[in-house]
Amino acid sequence: MSKASIPQGTRDFGAGVVRKRNYIINTIKNVFELYGFEPLETPAMENLETLMGKYGEEGDKLIFKILNNGLNDPKNTDKARTAFENVLQGKNDKNLTERALKYDLTIPFARYVAMNHGQLTFPFKRYQVQPVWRADRPQKGRYREFYQCDADVVGSTALLNEVELANIYATVFQKLNVDVDIKINNRKILSALAELCGGTNKLTDITIAIDKLDKIGIEKVKEELLQRGLDEDQVTIICQYLDIDGDNTEKINKIKELLGTTITGAKGIEELEHILNYQPPANSTQQLSIDFTLARGLNYYTGIIFEVKAKNVQMGSIGGGGRYDDLTGLFGVPNIAGVGISFGVDRMYDVLEELKLFPQEVHSGTQILFFNLGQAESKKAFFLMQQLRNKGIRCELYHEQSKFDKQFKYAERKHIAYAVMIGSRELESNTCIIKKLGTGEQSTVALTDLAGFRF
Repeated sequence: MSKASIPQGTRDFGAGVVRKRNYIINTIKNVFELYGFEPLETPAMENLETLMGKYGEEGDKLIFKILNNGLNDPKNTDKARTAFENVLQGKNDKNLTERALKYDLTIPFARYVAMNHGQLTFPFKRYQVQPVWRADRPQKGRYREFYQCDADVVGSTALLNEVELANIYATVFQKLNVDVDIKINNRKILSALAELCGGTNKLTDITIAIDKLDKIGIEKVKEELLQRGLDEDQVTIICQYLDIDGDNTEKINKIKELLGTTITGAKGIEELEHILNYQPPANSTQQLSIDFTLARGLNYYTGIIFEVKAKNVQMGSIGGGGRYDDLTGLFGVPNIAGVGISFGVDRMYDVLEELKLFPQEVHSGTQILFFNLGQAESKKAFFLMQQLRNKGIRCELYHEQSKFDKQFKYAERKHIAYAVMIGSRELESNTCIIKKLGTGEQSTVALTDLAGFRF
């Protein structure tokens, strides 16, 4: 008999964890709704061709592919063998796999818009909370199955959308009491840098390398850029770009000196300045900060890009997103611009847990345990529970008649705040005993007054 286990990089969630996760997710959903976003869900799997080629060189390697059904059928054996050989050579073959688990929520959303654009009202604002899967190496803060919370606006090029999405980030993390850095850059600035380094065909090589800066350091980034075909002079320009520091104003002035003479660079800088004009007051803890090292190595970004990191804790990004001018064009429906952001729920959970930021009320499940003290007493308790449940009070009756000690221990383990006891004496007098388990304080209350008791 095999030992019970789950795949590496996945997790089970007990009641306490689920409640904490729901606290995060519901906070995010409520803010999305405040800004006029509507919910959407898409399937767990997509056609492989929908996903491949959309996430850059590195991302494509992390897509979980699903084997076709019926490969063990004798009539499919030869096709399957040939297809497997093709896959080993780095090629996709529909005879082996046609479907994959979704890598993120953005590309499936773009596919949805492309399929339904004739029925949608634009600008179309949607939010989505669902799991995604990546064949990544599991480590702290990185999982193979995890939830994303996305919000996107499509059918509008107005920078007001970027402003509002930045405010959504600020609002959510303020409500969660998490101090964060909301970083911002523009892919147009990166495109201008590529132009200065030999042409836009260098953009992917540059962004992939820059995106690894935090992980591998500047020297390794230089090595990778040289390996990708850039020369020493071009790498020097990129290093000048990465060395830009100071406050937002100083960074803007320095980037203007380096890239402001190019049309693309000037446009990117103008868009950054526009977003920064909507910044919250200087004393706010949720300030936007320009980070020119921010690259977001996904091919579909074309304008403003975001990344959010928590302060005071060692964790990767807990949010990110950006502008894409023609994502639906990948599916035959061109000229539908969009912009979106994503929250990494699993990492956010780890941050709140490490910083002990979950409020006490999140931990509560059952509020009241009715003790089981006999058949007649339990019957009375059952009807009283229904009255309380109708008022939204969470309660349960212990499943069998047992010793007091056993029922008290059950309540303690489930962190139940109150116990209600109706014994034979209380049944005769139409009363009950209410005990606050945290303090031991108790009082006798008439059964007719129980529904109005302030638990």
